[in-house]
Amino acid sequence: MSALVVSMHDVSPLTREPFTQMLRELAGVGVTKTSLLVIPDHHHRGHMLDDVSFCRWLEGLAKAGHELVVHGYYHQRTPRGNETARQRWINSIYTQGEGEFYDLSEEEAATLLARAKENFSKLDAPAPTGFIAPAWLLSDGACEAVRKAGFSYTTYLTKVYDLSRTGHDHQDDFVFSQSLVYSCRNRSRRACSLLWNALLRRRLQRVPLMRLGLHPPDYQHGNIWRQILRFACEAAKWREVQTYQKFIESRHRAFVPRPSPV
Repeated sequence: MSALVVSMHDVSPLTREPFTQMLRELAGVGVTKTSLLVIPDHHHRGHMLDDVSFCRWLEGLAKAGHELVVHGYYHQRTPRGNETARQRWINSIYTQGEGEFYDLSEEEAATLLARAKENFSKLDAPAPTGFIAPAWLLSDGACEAVRKAGFSYTTYLTKVYDLSRTGHDHQDDFVFSQSLVYSCRNRSRRACSLLWNALLRRRLQRVPLMRLGLHPPDYQHGNIWRQILRFACEAAKWREVQTYQKFIESRHRAFVPRPSPV
């Protein structure tokens, strides 16, 4: 059966209120489980473990079938000296300073990943099996650190990367499916997002996996949120609503090893 994964990006004590409302309304259209992309210390403005009620909220959602996913650590990238024009554009315009793992070395990424895993171990919830970088930007070294840290998958804008199969000469490590995602920074971006996602949704009707990537500002704009709810409601009628973790697990169960060459 085809799958629908709704991922909630930038979950933290700073964004708990809109996500509470969004999850309630998504459940009303049949999306009762999501992948929650949690930032341990959102922009250095308050660590999740310092907010006991937020931690209990996360634990309750995990018990209800939602998945906790590590989503960067600070979700913020400090500009570096001697940056290229591309690096400056990525940092200041494309991500507005949030591409935290965009150009980290393997060692730098490993340090943040170890810290995040230790933080999540304090929760009364299953340990996260997925890591998704802010803005889906992950350097090669950082991706290797994610794999070595034991995460079973990561995602990019256009694909899901099954890390547990890497190194076994499989050609199906990647599941290609572009995420529907909205830009709400100004009126023109919102208008373009509505048109683009309507077209993209049609293109993705027959793909095995449909992905909806949601952010807190999406809820603040009625036309954006109405389109999201309509897409989610329609997809949930004929796709199985899953988390990324369950989607990866279902692929493993369905996989039939190829015969060894004679």
